[in-house]
Amino acid sequence: MKRGKLITFKYDNCLIPKNKIFSTEKKLIPEIKKLENYECVKLPDENKILHVVEAAIAMKKKLRPQLIVVTGIGGSNLGTMAVQEALLGKHAPILYADTVDPDALQYIMEAMQNVLRQGQQVILNVVSKSGTTTETIANFEVLLNVLKRHRKDAEKYVVATTDKDSKLWQLAVKNNFSVLEIPKNVGGRYSIFTPAGLFPLGMLGIDLKELLGGAAQMKQDCLALKNNPAAIGASILYLQNRNIYDSFYFATELESLGKWHRQLLAESTGKTNKAITPTVSIGSTDLHSVAQLYLGGPQDKFTNFVTTHFNNTIKVPYYPEYNSLVENLQKKELNHIMHAILQGVKKAYKKGKRPYTETHIAKNAGAIGAYMQLKMMETILLAKLLKVNPFDQPAVEMYKKETKRYLH
Repeated sequence: MKRGKLITFKYDNCLIPKNKIFSTEKKLIPEIKKLENYECVKLPDENKILHVVEAAIAMKKKLRPQLIVVTGIGGSNLGTMAVQEALLGKHAPILYADTVDPDALQYIMEAMQNVLRQGQQVILNVVSKSGTTTETIANFEVLLNVLKRHRKDAEKYVVATTDKDSKLWQLAVKNNFSVLEIPKNVGGRYSIFTPAGLFPLGMLGIDLKELLGGAAQMKQDCLALKNNPAAIGASILYLQNRNIYDSFYFATELESLGKWHRQLLAESTGKTNKAITPTVSIGSTDLHSVAQLYLGGPQDKFTNFVTTHFNNTIKVPYYPEYNSLVENLQKKELNHIMHAILQGVKKAYKKGKRPYTETHIAKNAGAIGAYMQLKMMETILLAKLLKVNPFDQPAVEMYKKETKRYLH
């Protein structure tokens, strides 16, 4: 199953007969017909949102910032981090304040101070749909204080992304911060194609039109009533009847994409004692930490191997005396070695009758957008099969309420 050159999905080794998969896909037709009514599904085609974000980016780029700091947690920053790392690597000029760990925040404070003392600029982007997220507001106040100590016109460098008329929105307007709206009916974990994700990604130079274009293409595929990749993926997960779904990414820079998907699946389906527990593994690193469990442990796991291409080519040098350590490594490219490892892993899974699917993602903005759109629509359909609401998170709200009681 292909969508141009953006994504390839294979499910020949999922160990479920195709007639069962297609039968379940057919049962999802009523839900597929409803998908287009959801705000999060409409987002890739919302040109008005893109125009508003592009205007904000153009205005803030005139300030020539050297660093972007995003203060948010969960859906407010995981999607941004996922796209950034997949396309730009882990060392882009952006930092994320997503925990009230004081040691982690101290690093961000010092990074901001170093930039500001050199006469350069920092954009502080606070992202909270509700506008009242405890961790986000605490970190924002601390980092805003840093900005105010170094800039008399600190408000020029602050962007608040939140629900319209939330308490954060009102405070931002009062303090002359720039404000961007998260559409009312789009939850945090579905908000990557809203200003929550688009503004910081655009500030980093990522092609937003390409990102949204890939998502829009995949959206059309996932509205099809037959050979629908989201419906097929949801059907396979549902029919597996396994407790754990591991996304095994064979590229380090896709790790945050895995963490974004982990939140999406966990918060959307983890209700009424149902759900599949999502985990994230990185190849080939985690073959040396969890492979024994995956290949020799209980048959309660289902795996999706996710690959992409590598931008760099590195060869092992030619040292004949080292051939006694590992044969046939001399002059081999590292991507060839990674490929051989992956083939070995898949062979071991087959021999052990461990089910898996395979997803290959091109390394460009369109493909990442397509993958994220696919996973959002797949998750909605899976939740429908599990008969749970894919859009709420009542248990999370419980912890938030209890936290605020302890703060009194």
